Amino acid sequence: MTEGNFVDYVKVHVTSGKGGQGSKHMRREKYIPKGGPDGGDGGRGGHVIIKANKNLWTLYHLKFKRHFKAEHGEHGSKQTSTGADGADEYIEVPLGTVIRDKETEEILFELTEDGEEKIIAKGGRGGLGNAHFKSATNQTPRYSQPGEEGEEKDIILELKILADIGLVGFPNAGKSTLLSVITAAKPKIANYEFTTLKPNLGIVEYRDFKTFVVADIPGIIEGAAEGKGIGHRFLRHIERNSTLLFLVPADAPDIKEQYDILVDELRRYNPQLLDKERLVAISKSDMLDEELKAEMKKLLDKQFKGIPYLFISSVAQQGLTELKDKLWAMLN
Repeated sequence: MTEGNFVDYVKVHVTSGKGGQGSKHMRREKYIPKGGPDGGDGGRGGHVIIKANKNLWTLYHLKFKRHFKAEHGEHGSKQTSTGADGADEYIEVPLGTVIRDKETEEILFELTEDGEEKIIAKGGRGGLGNAHFKSATNQTPRYSQPGEEGEEKDIILELKILADIGLVGFPNAGKSTLLSVITAAKPKIANYEFTTLKPNLGIVEYRDFKTFVVADIPGIIEGAAEGKGIGHRFLRHIERNSTLLFLVPADAPDIKEQYDILVDELRRYNPQLLDKERLVAISKSDMLDEELKAEMKKLLDKQFKGIPYLFISSVAQQGLTELKDKLWAMLN
């Protein structure tokens, strides 16, 4: 999936169908000149329904279609025939999509199971035909109900990726390189900050045909929790990962300090993120010789108490098997 095809935020306008009008028909047949009212009810207007589809990974298919309109219900007719209901309009979305009201920003619902359906705009009810209004004192009512209007609203569809592992790190920490090495994903890689502007997903093939999904999330900068850079737009993707893999480059001035800043940004955005399991990978470690690595280990053992860490190099393919083993053990 190319970066341009990953769409995780769209605004759409939905309009449900209007209900059909009830009929005012009077029964007129041979030998029955005054048969009384026999007007049928109008049909219901079509709903606009949002449906979860596990085969979709992004909202790209909604990028160029922003208006969804259901059909109107048909009018009632003679012989108390009810009009046909208007056809429903379906909007298919990936699992993990959150639906918000555009005006209030309120979360209306989210879809996390395949095939799950929610009505976002109800169709109007059909009007009653004149047959309903017949009484002992009014045996020939010549009126019926009009159909109810449909609903119209603007909504926001927001995708939160459902991945097993979330890669967290500063820009240029080597997240995209790692993803390209351990999965078949082909993210954009370059030696400057913010190469990745949208999340990339990759499937890691583990032993015995087992797999797990890794999401490379755009790099965190200080202040991301306040929405700096592209803060909120990517931090929401971390909410759905069960394990967080922190990537800190070996040439960082202070590895523990960088890790602490990353953790603090997650805490300020959503404290519940700190309940997830964590693993720290020190990337670009092919630049270190064994002596320097041993010295760093002594220091890191004191600093990372209770937090597992390991040295890896995506380019030199060092420590990647150990990394997969550790991640699989944490997931299971």
